[in-house]
Amino acid sequence: MKPKHYKTKDKDVIDFCKDYDLNFNRGNIVKYVARADKKGNELEDLLKAKDYIKREIKFLKQRQRLDNYCEVIYNEGEGFTIKNLNL
Repeated sequence: MKPKHYKTKDKDVIDFCKDYDLNFNRGNIVKYVARADKKGNELEDLLKAKDYIKREIKFLKQRQRLDNYCEVIYNEGEGFTIKNLNL
């Protein structure tokens, strides 16, 4: 049986995250914000959401820097190839 803070009126938060194909960080952001006032420690959950926002921003910045220098290509059966963009 799921705790009360897992249930909403219409849909479970995890199902919402799956429907929108959210990655781990973004799913946790939604989860902690949506459930923040349900467990008794709203501030703690909002701080957790803030931490996941910071992680996602860091990830996006790293990916953007990588994208500026190379292109990662995946070919079925061959695996990954990294093409240097020679900037």
